[in-house]
Amino acid sequence: MVGSVVPSSKFLSRKMLDHLNFKQAKLVVELGPGTGVFTQRIIEKLDTESKLLVIELNDAFYRDLKNKISDKRVTIRKGSASDLPKFMSELNIEKADFIVSSLPLAILPKTLRKRIVIEANNRLNIDGEFIQFQYTLQSLKLFKKVFKKVSVRHCLFNIPPAFVYSCKKQ
Repeated sequence: MVGSVVPSSKFLSRKMLDHLNFKQAKLVVELGPGTGVFTQRIIEKLDTESKLLVIELNDAFYRDLKNKISDKRVTIRKGSASDLPKFMSELNIEKADFIVSSLPLAILPKTLRKRIVIEANNRLNIDGEFIQFQYTLQSLKLFKKVFKKVSVRHCLFNIPPAFVYSCKKQ
């Protein structure tokens, strides 16, 4: 499932990622990377000892990511975001520092959307952060129920304009 026919802009990428300190991260997770616009920026910001777990469901996007990314810090898995616990277990890592999501939550079934958001919260370190963009404010209520602190920023320089959610456990 794809949420937009146009790749995310560099402006949205900056809003999503530039406030995060990836140098201190042990594990960063990316859910639904699509064409890898955010993936490339995350890799650029990662420390040499950090790991990036990328989970993509779409066959074509998965194959493309596997073909163009050969960084040893990056693990790319084909599967659903709901498989996050399994993929983290394979890496022998219990908690993530950041979970960056481009999942089209608005078009997912409500039960699946809720399960993914709750599991993301469960898989974060105590000071971790879940970052998600969407084109609507539809998930704001869910995020506020699951996370202790939620902030929303607007990115007008994207087609379509997007909202960036930063959700923290504490």
